[in-house]
Amino acid sequence: MAKKPDPASRIADNKKAAYDYFFEERHEAGMVLHGWEVKALRAGKAQLTDGYVLIRDGELFLLGCQIQALKTASTHVHPEAARTKKLLLKKDDIRHLVGKVEQKGYTLVPLNLHWKNGLVKCEIALAKGKAEHDKRNTIKEREDKREVERAMKRHGR
Repeated sequence: MAKKPDPASRIADNKKAAYDYFFEERHEAGMVLHGWEVKALRAGKAQLTDGYVLIRDGELFLLGCQIQALKTASTHVHPEAARTKKLLLKKDDIRHLVGKVEQKGYTLVPLNLHWKNGLVKCEIALAKGKAEHDKRNTIKEREDKREVERAMKRHGR
């Protein structure tokens, strides 16, 4: 299980995932990247909202993650923003995730990209999709929490 990364080391978050899914387990995976992608990530040019994780031949791949190339990219490199990226995880963890994903209703979702010891890591979650009524409950809880915070703020003055 992955620990929560330091907020200062965050590159990109997938905020939509918490709205659409219940998270069962979290794992931290390494990523295979090209040099121009690392430079773009240092500049914060990543977007995870439409990303998802696919399992092919016992390996994990991140699809739909957009990394926009910098304008100063080399002339001989032709960057592709939505390139499929391989995720690196221990073989036992991959087998465990494959077994879970084959069950009905489970999927793998990228939660965030962050730096750890100079390397880019992707936090992925084994998730189960929320039904429409669950999403409404999430919205209601968020609005109730805001109301309480507003009341506490007004009361504190």
